[in-house]
Amino acid sequence: MPYVDGFVLAVPADKREAYRKHAAEALPIFKEFGATRMVECWGDDVPDGKLTDFRRAVQATPDEVVVFSWIEYPSKEIRDQAQAKIMSDPRMEAMGREMPFDGKRMIFGGFQPIVDG
Repeated sequence: MPYVDGFVLAVPADKREAYRKHAAEALPIFKEFGATRMVECWGDDVPDGKLTDFRRAVQATPDEVVVFSWIEYPSKEIRDQAQAKIMSDPRMEAMGREMPFDGKRMIFGGFQPIVDG
């Protein structure tokens, strides 16, 4: 059964290209370790909610844009193996030193699809 890692984060609006480049450089590494798809979405219509919303969830400041992304894997087992490899890969370690966003405010989790159309 497929498995999905989901992410929500805040990126300074003036770092859009740096973030796109960062994600594009990470893509082949994730695919090398088993990901079948990675999607990065730059916030375009992210409304403020009455109780909660994406912006509040990641403590986005007025000069930041919410990014929503996901990575698909063939199974949770492959995702778990990929995560272990990614976390110890020197390429990812180097990329982690110069991230164009505050990783401490990133929300992430693993999900089992229950509807896929």
